[in-house]
Amino acid sequence: MEPMFTPALHRQRHQFVIDFVKRKKPKKVLDLGCCECVLLKQLKFHREIELLVGLDIDGVQIKKKMHGLAPISTDYLQPSYDQLRIELYQGSVTEKDARLRGFDLVTSIELIEHLTLADVELFSEVVFGYLTPEAVIVSTPNSDFNPFLPGLVGFRHIDHKFEWTRAEFKSWAMKVCLQYGYEVELTGVGQAPPGQRERVGFCSQIGVFHRLGGKEHYNMFDEDAEDVFPYTLLYSIIYPSLHDNNILRRVLMCEVVYWAEKLKRRWIAEETGERDDTDDLCQAEGEGGECFRASERHVDPEETQTAACGAEMKTLVDQEEEDGELFWRRSKPDSDKWRRRVSVPLAVLWCCCPKVSVLSGSVSNLRLLLMDEPGVKLSQDGSAMLLDHQEQDLDDDDDDDDEEEHRADLEDSPYAQARQCPPSAEPEEDWEADV
Repeated sequence: MEPMFTPALHRQRHQFVIDFVKRKKPKKVLDLGCCECVLLKQLKFHREIELLVGLDIDGVQIKKKMHGLAPISTDYLQPSYDQLRIELYQGSVTEKDARLRGFDLVTSIELIEHLTLADVELFSEVVFGYLTPEAVIVSTPNSDFNPFLPGLVGFRHIDHKFEWTRAEFKSWAMKVCLQYGYEVELTGVGQAPPGQRERVGFCSQIGVFHRLGGKEHYNMFDEDAEDVFPYTLLYSIIYPSLHDNNILRRVLMCEVVYWAEKLKRRWIAEETGERDDTDDLCQAEGEGGECFRASERHVDPEETQTAACGAEMKTLVDQEEEDGELFWRRSKPDSDKWRRRVSVPLAVLWCCCPKVSVLSGSVSNLRLLLMDEPGVKLSQDGSAMLLDHQEQDLDDDDDDDDEEEHRADLEDSPYAQARQCPPSAEPEEDWEADV
């Protein structure tokens, strides 16, 4: 049989919720009857959500599917600024649990028709009277539409206890609004054939409930009730986030090392007139061309930022001489090798790399963070990173001359001149799944 709806009806219901989330940006979302966690797996990518919770009476189904909600490798490699915690509970929607109070959005997608009419009353009391979320989305089959479903006899699913007409759904929704302080918008998904839409409505009817008074509304129901916790927590995961100080430091260090090496190689290439190895890297990453000598060519925004910062530094004049900082140092007191070090001021790093400036907040914060990193060498005054360049054999008689020459080379570097460069700115089981 050809699908009656495109996309499939269950996908349209989920997309309705996703579109609502995009518009309203709720931070705490609860999905009642989450079952195989299909909707939750889609919502986890909307990182405006900070707490995503699923509840279902079937713990076996939850355990089968819950690991699909775990972070993937890119969540660890590129952690978000946003926080996300996911929790899954086993329990009944007819029972109250204090852990689920105060949510911004509660969804009940094709759930209510699986309850007895007596349990529907309990559902209404729990969701609207006890949990009192700011918004509730309830979808349920529209029995007015059933004559258009080919081959259907009786209800759409063997476990359905009832299927409401549009009038019955509206009557229940209005009763909830009057009793618990909500207003409702009635809509749906799954269009009827042309010419029949006014008469039968949508295949799945949806009620979008908004609490009167919004976030400022005070919960007058069960205000003296004792907190209870009958649900069983089956799964809980916290996604990696830059709010975690350890993760923040790791990401910051990766950015600092990457940009410091990039700036060092750029200066060395300019001083020696040699082709920089980073050109190959740029081409491999699709950035195009010779990144650091591209004044007349197209460059990506990152390279433009680097070049612009370098150009700004070169215009600085009358800078003070380096205060005794040696850029050529003997590896050991009795060694015949001198180690060349390039000084990259932290202010340059801060103004050249937007991500470094965002993560650290200020140059002084960046300095404090780097001081605690064992793999980072800072200058004596802590204003610059010292990066090893190469080792070179030197005759003892020529030590002083060579040292002076190499210091002169480095002092000509735009980074040595930029010590005072100011930062620019601190599948579903129901019938509809197959149509």
